[in-house]
Amino acid sequence: MARARDDDRIIRASEIGQYEYCARAWWLRRVLGYHPHNVEEMAVGTEEHASHGRQVVSYHRWRRLAYLMLSLAAVVGLLLFWSLVRGGVM
Repeated sequence: MARARDDDRIIRASEIGQYEYCARAWWLRRVLGYHPHNVEEMAVGTEEHASHGRQVVSYHRWRRLAYLMLSLAAVVGLLLFWSLVRGGVM
């Protein structure tokens, strides 16, 4: 009986995601050694997912900046209001 290679016994975290998505596809690739025929389409899909991820990160950065600017405007507005209530001019 041939001893299994150490690589064959290790299941990586990415494989768990593949298994969750489609257990049959994981089994076909991992156990039977089949490879998908649509490698180019999968590469395009992977790039589109990466692009979308970059857009989401950018959106969150812009949103944080908007909240910061809104907070700054509120502080300046409150300072001006306080100055007017006290009767002074800045």
